[in-house]
Amino acid sequence: MARIAFIGLGNMGSGMAANLIKGGHEVHAFDLSADALAHAVEAGAVAAKSTADAVSASEAVVTMLPAGKHVRAVYEGEIFAAAAPGTLFMDCSTIDVDSARHVGGLAKEKGFRFVDAPVSGGVAAATAGTLTFMVGGSEADFAVAEPFLQAMGKAVIRGGDLGAGQAVKICNNMLLAITMIGTCEAFALAQKLGLDPQKFFDISSKASGQSWSMTSYCPVPGPVPTTPANNGYKPGFATAMMLKDLKLAQDAAQKAGATTPLGAQAEALYAMFDNLGGGPSDFSGIYKLLDGSWNQR
Repeated sequence: MARIAFIGLGNMGSGMAANLIKGGHEVHAFDLSADALAHAVEAGAVAAKSTADAVSASEAVVTMLPAGKHVRAVYEGEIFAAAAPGTLFMDCSTIDVDSARHVGGLAKEKGFRFVDAPVSGGVAAATAGTLTFMVGGSEADFAVAEPFLQAMGKAVIRGGDLGAGQAVKICNNMLLAITMIGTCEAFALAQKLGLDPQKFFDISSKASGQSWSMTSYCPVPGPVPTTPANNGYKPGFATAMMLKDLKLAQDAAQKAGATTPLGAQAEALYAMFDNLGGGPSDFSGIYKLLDGSWNQR
């Protein structure tokens, strides 16, 4: 088993670090939040005094940070200087493609291994160890990273070279946002037409309207008991995080010259929901905006 540094112990990172520990790895963890670090220690991690302290002598490093600017700052300001030659870096943050390629390129120049490996599945999957990892990097680096990522997920798939993981993630989440809005609109219309939500689910989930947003993450209370809709729309995957991913997708689309009108509309709707106070709610909670009940809270 390996010594692994884990930097960033938020809602997602804490569960991921815990699963590495369950897999038998020695995890040296660091986070700016003392509470988050204490929680990791309870799960079996070794508390590091700093990022550099965690990285020093570790053969692999996992980072789970908020945005591209944080990833650039931590790698360029702390990690590269503290890491031993040949260290494997796995950045599981969801960031812009340019930042992933920039940091990954610097890592390669300095003789390190690097993959960008953002995740899909939300907090529940991070805790359960059933995340999907979308990975960018060379075939050789992917081969080294894959066993570590498998300890935290159910699916680990290489999408291509550096930056491909981030590209897959933002395209996937743009599609998810669009299908969730469509699913919410359909349920809202069904309600207005006098249909029972359960009956609509029973039929549509077996018809051409079926999607992951319908059958696995149904946005209305009742049909799928394990969804946030049955827990007051507690995330899950927060609206603020979905909005972040949609902004990344639209920025990438603009730079690439891609036409994504539904992605743009999805961003606008989630921005509206966020501005109305929906940011901390699960992204499926946009159903309450579309059915008119959000303002009746």
